[in-house]
Amino acid sequence: MTARIIHHRTDAQHALNEAVAALAEGLPVALPTETVYGLAADATNPAAITRIYETKGRPRFNPLICHMADIAMAEWHAVFDPVSRRLAEQFWPGPLTLILPLRTDSAIHPLATAGLDTVGIRVPEGFASTVIRQLGKPLAAPSANTSGKVSPTSAKHVAEDLGEKLTLIIDGDAAPVGLESTIVRVDGDLVRLLRPGGVSADRIEAVAGLPIVRPQGAAASIEAPGMLASHYAPGAPVRLNATEVQADEALIRFGERHVEGEERAIAVFDLSPRGDLAEAAANLFGYLKQADATGAHGIAVASIPDKGLGEAINDRLSRAAAPRP
Repeated sequence: MTARIIHHRTDAQHALNEAVAALAEGLPVALPTETVYGLAADATNPAAITRIYETKGRPRFNPLICHMADIAMAEWHAVFDPVSRRLAEQFWPGPLTLILPLRTDSAIHPLATAGLDTVGIRVPEGFASTVIRQLGKPLAAPSANTSGKVSPTSAKHVAEDLGEKLTLIIDGDAAPVGLESTIVRVDGDLVRLLRPGGVSADRIEAVAGLPIVRPQGAAASIEAPGMLASHYAPGAPVRLNATEVQADEALIRFGERHVEGEERAIAVFDLSPRGDLAEAAANLFGYLKQADATGAHGIAVASIPDKGLGEAINDRLSRAAAPRP
C-alpha cells in the first residue's frame, strides 16, 4: 500500500471529499495544519484511534490531542473555566492546546485520552478545520510520523516516513508555524505550561492574567502529548549548545553566528540567518531531517535564544538530544 497524495490547494473539493470519506471509514489520514502535519482519525472511533497508535508505533499511555472545528464543538466535549475560555477566544484557531475536564457525555473514546478524565483540545486553522466541520466529529491527530522521530512539516516528510502505511496524504505545502502547539492547563490561580509551542508563554500569560508555571524536573505523569523525555529525535545523536564542530558532524546554527570549526562540518544549516525565531521554528524539523540525511555521525546545534518561541525550539531540541529509550 502506498499513500495517494492530493494537493488541497489545487483541488480543494476533491481533497476534502476524499479525506472525509476515508475518515468516515475509520482510516487515518495525514492532514496539513499550521503547526505540523497531523495523522488524523475519528476521535470517537476506537478502531480508528487504534490505527493511529499502530501506524505511529506510539505508546498507548501517551494521550492524543483532539481537534475541533470551533469553540462550540469543543464545548460539546469539555468543560471550560473562564480563563480557558478567554484563551480559546484569543488563540483559536491557532497553535494552542488546552487541557480541560472531559464531559461525562462526550463521545471521545478513552483510547484518545489514554483513560484520563481530561482531554487536550485544539482548533486548527484552515483545511483541517474544514474537514472536521464536514465530518461532524472531532479528530485525534498527533504528528504524522513514527513515534519519537522528527515531526513532519511537509507532505514529502510524511510520505518518506509513513507513506507505505497510509492510504491518503493531503498536501498543503510547508506548515507555516513548524512547531507543535503550546499545551497549557489552567490550575486555580496559575497556568501550567505542559509543552512550549507555537504560542509563546508570555502571550498566554498576558491574556490569562495569571502566572505561567513551568514543570520542574521530570514530569511525574504523562498528562499531555509531547511530555516524553526522548522525542522528536533524528537518527543521528544531537549535541546541544555546541561551540565547536567535529569533522563528522552536521551543524545547525542561528543568526549567522560563526561556530568554531564549522568549515569542517559535513553540512551547515542556519535556522534563520536574520535571527528571526518564528522563521527558526518553521525551519527546525525540516533542517533536523536534512542534517540527518547527510549521513553525519552527529548533529551539533549551536545555542538558540531561550525567549519567546525560542523556549519551544529549545524544548524540542532538548528532547531530540535526550538519551534514547
